[in-house]
Amino acid sequence: MAKDSSFDIVSKVDIPEVTNAIQQAQKELSQRFDFKNSKSSINLEGEKIILVSDDDFKLSNVVDILESKLVKRGVSLRALEYGKSQSAAGDTVKQEVKLVQGIAQEKSKLINKALKDSKIKVVSSIQGEEIRISGKNKDDLQAAIALLRKEDFGIELQFINFR
Repeated sequence: MAKDSSFDIVSKVDIPEVTNAIQQAQKELSQRFDFKNSKSSINLEGEKIILVSDDDFKLSNVVDILESKLVKRGVSLRALEYGKSQSAAGDTVKQEVKLVQGIAQEKSKLINKALKDSKIKVVSSIQGEEIRISGKNKDDLQAAIALLRKEDFGIELQFINFR
């Protein structure tokens, strides 16, 4: 009797890589001439990155520096959720950037619907913030992965535990 094969779909951010990217961005901020005597900073607090700068223009430059360092470290920019910039103490502006971990229920339902509409012979089940896909044929699982890579769900998807 053939055993079902399966894999999991997750959306995770590698926090050590984010920490390294933030350290590199902080170093670049301290060395750049246009940020001399500036109150610009980048800090990681739990699942949030706090950006502070003198004005909105410098804040957008800080965001550019952070994004370039994250991309170089292999962190997807889809995992970032930007808040509104707001004025902070000492004539500065502050912006929170949330790191999105896990697949939200709405996104999980969209992924399940896409798989059902494709008529690929796989079964998907939502398990908290991840989705397990199982099927009898490994080729069907490969087709499901190819389909999900083609679709745009607005989040970064990783496919793990293929067995």
